[in-house]
Amino acid sequence: MNVVVKGLTGLRDWVDDRFPLVKLWNEHMGQYYAPKNFNFWYYFGVLSIVVLALQILTGIWLTMNYKPDAELAFASIEYIMRDVEWGWLIRYMHSTGASAFFIVVYLHMFRALLYGSYKKPRELIWVLGMFTYLALMAEAFLGYLLPWGQMSFWGAQVIISLFGAIPFVGEALSLWIRGDFVVSDVTLNRFFSLHVIAMPLAIVGLVFLHIIALHEVGSNNPDGVEIKKKKGVDGKPLDGIPFHPYYTVKDSVGVIVFLILFAAVVFFAPEFGGWFLEANNFIPANPLVTPEHIVPLWYFTPFYAILRAVPDKLIGVLLMGAATTIFFLLPWLDRSPVRSIRYRGPIFKTALLMFVISFVALGYLGTQTPTPEMTWLARGFSVIYFSFFLLMPFYSKIDKTKPVPDRVTGK
Repeated sequence: MNVVVKGLTGLRDWVDDRFPLVKLWNEHMGQYYAPKNFNFWYYFGVLSIVVLALQILTGIWLTMNYKPDAELAFASIEYIMRDVEWGWLIRYMHSTGASAFFIVVYLHMFRALLYGSYKKPRELIWVLGMFTYLALMAEAFLGYLLPWGQMSFWGAQVIISLFGAIPFVGEALSLWIRGDFVVSDVTLNRFFSLHVIAMPLAIVGLVFLHIIALHEVGSNNPDGVEIKKKKGVDGKPLDGIPFHPYYTVKDSVGVIVFLILFAAVVFFAPEFGGWFLEANNFIPANPLVTPEHIVPLWYFTPFYAILRAVPDKLIGVLLMGAATTIFFLLPWLDRSPVRSIRYRGPIFKTALLMFVISFVALGYLGTQTPTPEMTWLARGFSVIYFSFFLLMPFYSKIDKTKPVPDRVTGK
């Protein structure tokens, strides 16, 4: 046993002489001090990394049998599901993982709203996180076409055609994205290459930068208190604990619980009532037959509802784009002197509650057949959605706040 330990130690030292392995471990795990009062909401950062790894691994296995060809794509999915050993499991893990990715990312973003994790000095962390979110949306859209089912085909046709509303360059841009006058084999091939190579590289790179920026300024906490301001004689934060082993052990519990829930969906409800896999996508794409009701998957429906709520196509496209990009401005829109919702006043708490309600309501309305009543509801919730951001410089400044403690409360 001692021989094995000495051999591993020698290998580590050999690598460390040529690559800063121990230094990186200490900076980002062993000696990285995180606040000692992380709660439930802080699981979702590590869960997003777990799902990213899951999506990359399952995606690699799927590409081994998938055919990016308009004549063969749908049949290759059926082949994976029926004839490839454990192919059905890998496919369901990947499709469920796509929705799981957005669930944990949305909850991760909500935690930032709760505790003001976008405020100084973490503006760059938030901006990098938002770029990651946009890259994730692009990755999901590109992958949505690959099954080459009815909803994949027509969903891509509708979304790409929206770019045609942009003045002067719209039609040329739509043609450039499709590579053809309609969604065709050319579109499928370029979406496949972007989905399996370009976008995963971009997401992994952005996640890496996001984590590096986070560890440079330090993690926020439920109290919104900077633990670096209170250090002991040894120079270590009084309210901090080493990320390893404390949070690696704690996060492992969250990962296990998440994987149990994830497995339950994969094995017992992979379609999740049509929310994760729609019935129309089990029908081969047919350019001559348009589905009665074309909707994107649930994680795009809040923005799709905003698009449909506006009669003018160009304004609808602009508002849909603004609904995602306006998050970038949060660090500069929020004028509150405190970070955490624990010490904010009733105005911000009410505004955040109304924003969450509007987001969920828009998500539901985006899945429904448009009617005059539904359209007016979508318009009302769209106003609430944008008001949360546009009025924030005013209500966050006048809102009454509570005194923030000098040190974390441990709750």
